[in-house]
Amino acid sequence: MQTPARDLLGLEFPILAFSHCRDVVAAVSRAGGLGVLGVTALSPAQLRIELDWIDREVGNRPYGVDILIPARLSGPTAAPDRAALDRPIPDEHRRFLDALLLEHGVPPLPDDDGPGRDPMALDHPTQRALIELALERPGVRLVANALGPPPGWMIEAAHARGVHVAALAGTVEHARRHVAAGVDLVVAQGYEAGGHTGEIATMVLVPEVVEAVDPVPVLAAGGIASGRQMAAALALGAQGVWTGSVWLTTEEAETHPVVKQKFLEAGSGDTLRSRSRTGKPARQLRSAWTDAWERPDTPDPLPMPLQPRLIGEAWRRIERSAHHQPGAAALVNYFVGQVVGSMRDVRPVRAVIEEMVSDYLETVERLERWTAGE
Repeated sequence: MQTPARDLLGLEFPILAFSHCRDVVAAVSRAGGLGVLGVTALSPAQLRIELDWIDREVGNRPYGVDILIPARLSGPTAAPDRAALDRPIPDEHRRFLDALLLEHGVPPLPDDDGPGRDPMALDHPTQRALIELALERPGVRLVANALGPPPGWMIEAAHARGVHVAALAGTVEHARRHVAAGVDLVVAQGYEAGGHTGEIATMVLVPEVVEAVDPVPVLAAGGIASGRQMAAALALGAQGVWTGSVWLTTEEAETHPVVKQKFLEAGSGDTLRSRSRTGKPARQLRSAWTDAWERPDTPDPLPMPLQPRLIGEAWRRIERSAHHQPGAAALVNYFVGQVVGSMRDVRPVRAVIEEMVSDYLETVERLERWTAGE
């Protein structure tokens, strides 16, 4: 697996792992891959704490950060107070959400729970502060934008510090736009992937993107959790893999316990793309929550960032109660790809990496034997 992308990032294996959990990020980097921390939902103070911890855990191993800076948003992204940001949310949506929580018996938050952080603070000043903070860390080798081309200031700031920039693409057009903006790597993310994803499958998308952006390195994402799938990705022209779902059932993952158990029991057909969490199509586990938003009498999800603002407190209530309240347990879910059907046990991150590498080598050796006619 001695690919140019692996050498570019200084890795033992060209396996990149996106996670919101710092434990997963650190464990992947220690095992020879590149852990990539999702930072969009963090405040600068929280991010500083997370990065301090990762720095201590990984030593001189590299890691990365992933942020979500969409090119287009609906509604205001900055205002003097929370009420001003929430004002565009229609009363119809508030009534529907209140009724849904009442139907499932989800209790309110306790009085001492606190106001919580504004969900999806996507204004550029906030996101810029996070990126600039991350770029201060010598271990950060990569910054990635998960939704749209990285803004010019992000690319310039990263390159000034010798840090590489990646962006996720769901179409050839997206990939070309990223390269024109100046990215160093393109992540071709297929339809099977968890989270925000497009409508073209990985098997089709990866070779198209590889051809379109050559010689810029491409990483394959979507439906990759084994060495066989990694070998297939490299056969398609990718120089490494970008993984996410497979880490959600590891020992280190902070996945909600009820959700983790749902993942272990789910099949590959138990996910769907839904706008009900972020306002943009994002693949997640089907649950009573997604079913409710699919009903014909339900209002359409609001565009980003209004949908996250609408449901922010509701999700805090659901996740807080899912441990012991059946209605909340039925609603709770999380972003995950179709590969969830192969996630059958809870293992340490290092064991997952080792099995992926071993499986990859066995697959390549088998192909070589077949090629030689053995």
